[in-house]
Amino acid sequence: MRKPSILYVIPCWPHGKSFGSQLRALHIGRALKEIGNVKLVVADSVDCGMDGMKATSLEFDIECYGKVRHAERTPWIRRMTRAFQRRISYPDGMIVDEALESRVSQISNNFDLIWLSNLRMANSFSRWRWPHSLIDVDDLPSMYEKTLLKNGENFLERASAGFRIMKYKRREKLLGERFTVTAVCSEADRKYLGLNGSIHVIPNGFARPTTEPLRKPATSPRLGFIGQFNYPPNHQGIHWFTKHCWPRIKQEVPNARLRLIGRDTDGPRRPTAPDVDALAWLEDPAAEIASWSAMIVPVRTGAGTRVKIADAFSRKCPVISTTLGAFGYNVANGRELCLADSPAEFAEACVRLMRHPEEGAAMANRAWQRFLDEWTWEAITPRIWAAAEDCLRQSRN
Repeated sequence: MRKPSILYVIPCWPHGKSFGSQLRALHIGRALKEIGNVKLVVADSVDCGMDGMKATSLEFDIECYGKVRHAERTPWIRRMTRAFQRRISYPDGMIVDEALESRVSQISNNFDLIWLSNLRMANSFSRWRWPHSLIDVDDLPSMYEKTLLKNGENFLERASAGFRIMKYKRREKLLGERFTVTAVCSEADRKYLGLNGSIHVIPNGFARPTTEPLRKPATSPRLGFIGQFNYPPNHQGIHWFTKHCWPRIKQEVPNARLRLIGRDTDGPRRPTAPDVDALAWLEDPAAEIASWSAMIVPVRTGAGTRVKIADAFSRKCPVISTTLGAFGYNVANGRELCLADSPAEFAEACVRLMRHPEEGAAMANRAWQRFLDEWTWEAITPRIWAAAEDCLRQSRN
C-alpha cells in the first residue's frame, strides 16, 4: 500500500539544543517516518544555529521553515473584546512569517495527515480549521493558568490567571471542531479536557541508554536541576527552592552544592544563593547527572508533563519533585521518587537522600524498571502510530 504523506508542523528544530519540546518533536518525527513520507514545517521562535538545521536536514525532508513573532499590539479595548471571542485568529498573540503562512496554506491539502506539535504554534497560523489533522497538545493553557492562580507570585498575577482560565477553557472545548484528532501527554490531561471524540495519550519519554547507567555520586553531595531558564516555571521553581529550601538544606549538609544545567542557567536569572554552580547547556550531561545525589524538580507552575522526570529515570538518578512536577506519570511517593510540596518537606527529602543514598538508589531502580516498560520512545511509538492511523481513518470517511 502507498505510504501516507504527512506534513509535520513543529515549533523547533528536532536537532537543536535539547529540551522537552525538541526531544518530543524529534522522536515523534522518527516514529512517523516509519509509517509515512514525512515533510517538515518548522515554525521556530528560537535560533538553533546552523548545526541544528544541518543535522535536521540530514534526517528529515524539510518542506519550509520560518519564524514566529509577536503580533502587533492592539488597543486594550480590542484585546478585551477578543478575550471573549472563542473563534479568532492568533489567540496567543503570536504570528508566523507571511511566507511560511502562505506556503502552508498552499500545500496543506496535498497531505493525508497534518501533525501539529503544539497548540500555541498551531494558533500562530491564521487558519481555524485544519483538515485531516492531529493536534499534539503538549500542555493545556488553562491548566497552566490554574497553577498560576494557585502559586502566582503576587495578587495581580493570580487575578490575571483567573481571567485567562475562563478564556482558555472556552477555546479548549473547540479542539474537536478545529482538528480531526487530539493527542495529550497523560491520562490526567485526557480526563481534564473531557472532550468527546478521539483523544489519544502519547506520553513524554526519553531515549533508552545503550547500557545500564552507572551512578558515581560526588564526595561532596550534589543536588541537580536540568531545564531551560527562559521557561518561567523552571527559573521560578529554582528561585522558590533556593529561597525557601536551600537554607534549610545547608544547615543540615553544609558541604552540599546545587548544580544547574540548561540554557540561560548562567544568565541574569541565575540564583544568587551560595554554593550554586550554573553550568549552562551541556552537550552530554550524563557524567554530571551521574554525580548527583538526586535531581530536584521544584516546579510549582506549568502544564503537561516534565521530560526531566523521564530523563532522570533513564539515568537511575533519584528524584525529589513537587506533585505538579511529577504530574501525569502515575508515580508514588517513596516508590519511584520523593514527592514534597512544602519547603520543609522538600528540604527534608533532599537531606534524607544525601545522608541515605541507598534509599535513593532503591527508588531509582524501581523507576528505571517503570521507564523501560512505559517511557522509552520504543514503548511510546505504537501510541504515535495508533493516533496517526486513527486520524487517517477518520479523514478517509
